[in-house]
Amino acid sequence: MKKIFFPLLVMLSIISCKNTESDKSDSEMTSANTTVAAAEEKDGIANTIAIANGFDKFKDATEVEFTFNVKVNDTVRSSRHWKWNKKTSEISLTEGDSTKTYTKNDSIPKNKVSIDQKFINDSYWLLFPYQLVWSDPKLTEEKEVAAPISGDTLNKLEVAYSTDGGYTPGDTYDIYYGNDYMIEEWVYKAAGGDRQMATTWEDYKEFKGIPIATMHKSGDGSFQLYFTDVSIK
Repeated sequence: MKKIFFPLLVMLSIISCKNTESDKSDSEMTSANTTVAAAEEKDGIANTIAIANGFDKFKDATEVEFTFNVKVNDTVRSSRHWKWNKKTSEISLTEGDSTKTYTKNDSIPKNKVSIDQKFINDSYWLLFPYQLVWSDPKLTEEKEVAAPISGDTLNKLEVAYSTDGGYTPGDTYDIYYGNDYMIEEWVYKAAGGDRQMATTWEDYKEFKGIPIATMHKSGDGSFQLYFTDVSIK
């Protein structure tokens, strides 16, 4: 899959204007932990985090649907509903009463680029752990550091993208994860270091066995980015 980068369109517009509860058996948990440990030994931290977040199950998904919402204080700034057919690569966006569709490939028409930018942004928030495998970032690990919001001791992985290509080249993400390899917080840093923001990863829910963080909040709670209407088939 070609390298793609997260444009953080939501944050640009704003500047300018825990764990999943489940009834898994002990044997299921042991099997999952064994799979994650094997992934780390074989392919390193990127694959380990992706596997822990259901990457193997996502490969079998045929359709993904979700609504991306952003609230600042008490005002909803964005609400976009997406439907992604993984078999045909057809993606549809519904905003208000308008629905637009395009096919995601290596040659996107100019009049569809703005839709693709929004999809990359929104799907990065939804499925960032998979981008560690799909894209080609430089990864730097640091064990047992203080998380920026909670102050909890977590592991840190710096995810830095090249300054060439993509919608926003040179962006960096610091993700903070626990011993279960689930992201608990992250910090987005725009290229050049002039913009950055930390948010939580919380309210994990499972869809077809795939854990999704459905809520992201700033430290003071004034910014909330959350997902509704999530469906994975």
